Amino acid sequence: MAFLEGKERAIVTALARLTAANPFLPERIAHEKEVLGEAFVATRDVWSVDADLGGLNPNLERLERAAAELLGTLRERLMGGVVAADDELQLYEDLVFYLLYSRYEKKWKRALDADLGGRPRRVGAYEDFAGEVEHWLALPGLDAADRPARRDAAFLFAYGYQTRRAFHFVFRQLHGGSLAMARLRASVWQSIFTHDRGRYRRALTDRMQDVTTLITGPSGTGKELVARAIGLARFIPFDADTCCFANTPDAGFHPVNLSALSPTLIESELFGHRRGAFTGAVEDRPGWLEACGDGGTVFLDEIGELDPSIQVKLLRVLQSRTFQRLGETQERPFEGKIIAATNRDLAEELARGTFREDFYYRLCADWIRTPSLAEQLADHPEGLRDLVLVISRRLYGEEGGAIAAEVEAWIGEHQAGYDWPGNIRELEQCVRNVVVRGRYEPPRRDARAGRGAGGGPGDGAEAELAADVAAGALDNDTLLARYTALVYHRTGSYEEASRRLGIDRRTVKARIDRAFLARLEGGTVAPEDGS
Repeated sequence: MAFLEGKERAIVTALARLTAANPFLPERIAHEKEVLGEAFVATRDVWSVDADLGGLNPNLERLERAAAELLGTLRERLMGGVVAADDELQLYEDLVFYLLYSRYEKKWKRALDADLGGRPRRVGAYEDFAGEVEHWLALPGLDAADRPARRDAAFLFAYGYQTRRAFHFVFRQLHGGSLAMARLRASVWQSIFTHDRGRYRRALTDRMQDVTTLITGPSGTGKELVARAIGLARFIPFDADTCCFANTPDAGFHPVNLSALSPTLIESELFGHRRGAFTGAVEDRPGWLEACGDGGTVFLDEIGELDPSIQVKLLRVLQSRTFQRLGETQERPFEGKIIAATNRDLAEELARGTFREDFYYRLCADWIRTPSLAEQLADHPEGLRDLVLVISRRLYGEEGGAIAAEVEAWIGEHQAGYDWPGNIRELEQCVRNVVVRGRYEPPRRDARAGRGAGGGPGDGAEAELAADVAAGALDNDTLLARYTALVYHRTGSYEEASRRLGIDRRTVKARIDRAFLARLEGGTVAPEDGS
């Protein structure tokens, strides 16, 4: 008797490919059809959170039953002495993992819910999982020395948990049914597992920290959500003796907004400092590069704003995986992963000489671009309804459905065809404005700089500034801070504001009255939250 007979090989191969497939690419659907045949239930090509149904795939239970039935048959053959070829044993092992993931994904999700914001705790499901691994894999012909990692229950449990976390953060946080968002979700998945999950599982789970990820895209398109999805879905080892994971998913994720800090503070935040290294350094302090530890992630938001002197120091970290605290000469290892983001055109910054070329090429080993809301709606205009509903439910809970209907009606009557230059963040402000005011008035944009130029909510702030100046109502510091914010708002860049004001760009960043800038922006993003 052959180990795989008739159509079994095609079905097992399809399930093995499904195990390795990127769940956000169309190939997943083809593999499901091949396994289920006429029992396949047609779904949307783009797998995303459906605002009404939650995005559940009706084929998953059918696939699990098919895998369990076929796997039971193949196990009996192995126990009965049927000899399987190496490629057949490989397919069998992949099928085992598919079944185990299907059976334990809800338990991994419960572990995730318990872990977020807490400390590692005992996972009782592991004992049953280990028993199933023994049941399916401790068989004649499966004891080859070149497959130990595949049969290690603790490793498989950790890998399954990582897969479930990755799906949760990619699927549940990156909303939108457009092809642009489908490509983004698939790209994030590859940043976590690479394009070859088999190779990742065999050899790369402890090597992905060496790959720096650069996220680019317009402000308000969710670059921090992408960074969190990657950082919170990194591989976390599992200890079979204590039945605990080595860490919680969010314990090692450290976001640093570079545009909100002076160069000295950036160095201290990243590298740490020794007591006496600078005025105010009253004790030794580790930085985020040290605190994130093995398995952790440092997210550098607004990397395009980074001073060239610090670019040199970070370049050394990426090259040598070592750093020094400020005021020290001791080399310390960096064991984590760097993710960086910017809304700037780094190619333009390279041409200007404000961004180092060698640093740029170290950053973009893995590159992701987040699409604008206009790009998303171009091929999926009906997606605006889902996004409004998701935002409304997140902000207002049970009342979200009624609010979403009100917002959708208002947009349809007053803003049909609007291109949403502030992207998802502007859409969120629209929802809030309609709730509070019953309307939303987007800021008019200066054709040259792309920023508010009058006629929008920022006009009131400008008029108030003019009146205060005329009345002599502002002290010197307040006047300078608000005028600096106004010039930055008008020019759209620190460089141009620096040139017009005749001061260093870092002084511009430090002097800006952020609250006043937010009022000028009329609900768009202040620079310290420009992701």
